[in-house]
Amino acid sequence: MPAKKPGAIFFFAPFVSSTMHIEPDWIDYNGHLNLAYYHVLFDRSLDEAFAMVGLGPDYVEARRASYFIAETHVLYARELHYEHPVRVTLQLLDCDEKRMHLYLELRHATEGWLSASCEMLGLHVDMGKRKVTPFPEEIRRNLEIMRAAHAGLPRPDNAGRRISLRGDGESRTPDDGGSAEQPRRTRH
Repeated sequence: MPAKKPGAIFFFAPFVSSTMHIEPDWIDYNGHLNLAYYHVLFDRSLDEAFAMVGLGPDYVEARRASYFIAETHVLYARELHYEHPVRVTLQLLDCDEKRMHLYLELRHATEGWLSASCEMLGLHVDMGKRKVTPFPEEIRRNLEIMRAAHAGLPRPDNAGRRISLRGDGESRTPDDGGSAEQPRRTRH
């Protein structure tokens, strides 16, 4: 009897997480979502998306490998409060044999406005050696399917940005005419 081939996978472009809710303890003394919990919401969406690729908890146990996020860049565009339901979109911008370049947006789940974006570099890691290692072929194939599905999306304006105060970046601070609720893009 021939070995059963895994079924084809399908990815929405971009991937959209399930609706998530802000927990009361995540609100800080400023009355809005504390910055640490933006990362929790981004991380939960990664778990959802990469379970579809085959990189879920079962993979970690069976293969003794996982993915680690090596770098992030978060832009906060609008405050979130306790009553706001949210969703995260994820776009796989690129991948190779060991790395993933990701772009995520955290949005109000019903009104659609952008609260934050996050660009990430993910690495595939051998959990025993704690070293970066190539993805197995079936995971690499699934990532390529996801990348191809996302390739038709426009490259996000915020992808590839860097922090700067001197004329080579975009400012989003209230003191240049923006506000904490509706920041304004300017070039210096």
